[in-house]
Amino acid sequence: MLALRLFDPSDYNSMKPLDRLTYSPIVARPALKLPGDARVAVWVIVNVEVWDIGRMMPRQVLPPPTGITQLPDVPHWSWHEYGMRVGFWRLKAALDRLGIVPSLTFNARVCDVYPQVAEAARAAQWEFMGHSYDQRPIHSEPDQRAMIQRCVAILEKYTGRRPLGWLSPGLTQTLYTPEYLVEAGIKYIADWVIDDEPCTLRTAHGPLVALPYTVELNDIAMMPVQHHQAGEFVTRCLDQFERLYEEGKERAKIMAIAVHPYISGVPHRIKYFEQVLEALSRKPGVVFWTGERILRWYERSIKGPRAG
Repeated sequence: MLALRLFDPSDYNSMKPLDRLTYSPIVARPALKLPGDARVAVWVIVNVEVWDIGRMMPRQVLPPPTGITQLPDVPHWSWHEYGMRVGFWRLKAALDRLGIVPSLTFNARVCDVYPQVAEAARAAQWEFMGHSYDQRPIHSEPDQRAMIQRCVAILEKYTGRRPLGWLSPGLTQTLYTPEYLVEAGIKYIADWVIDDEPCTLRTAHGPLVALPYTVELNDIAMMPVQHHQAGEFVTRCLDQFERLYEEGKERAKIMAIAVHPYISGVPHRIKYFEQVLEALSRKPGVVFWTGERILRWYERSIKGPRAG
């Protein structure tokens, strides 16, 4: 009997992103079609995270008084903590009122640190996606393979279902992260913002689908990074939707909207999130799908995963 060799990351260190998928101009592909003459599948993603007070905070909104960040960084830990205590519940109320089930990108440690948040999402049957154990770049993980397996195992135990989707903190990956994800049972990722349609990546362990996530319709990019006024969320989302809806007459489009409780869940921004969802829900030919549902539709549409 041949001995099975464990996967060595060095085997795929040379596999650059363009080695994982065939370049495919959207105008040269067969058109994908949504059921019931729908034009656009809207994918709402709520990002829920743990910011460890013992480390540098993942993001900052205030410059430190001396120009040098000191630990513990209580101001920014508090900024995020507001989202977990208050903002998450505003977002959930808006989604519940409109009957929209989102995907939840979820640090597995949330189960321990914020059990009420985890339980509320589970009870509402939100889709749980892996989002690392807690919030730090994949490159900072001393053993990313073990972290991914730990995260998947915790979510499977908590929800009773192995998570199919993954979003890395800050969309970070190393060149061999896709191998570790597929090895752990992940079927799709949101880290590759490369297309309006799903596409399939090659890995050493089989196919991995990249769903059309967004860094543009993302409240982090708009507010803390680009410093737009809160109303930019409506302008940008509806401008994006207008063009996708028109193009959706010919081929299906996916529109991702990504929000964070400490950003969109605050009082001066929540109404803009609500306005976007209300406007889209009134349009004929629009469906609100989780990442898992988009994945299953894509797999049926292409009759099985393939790279390209």
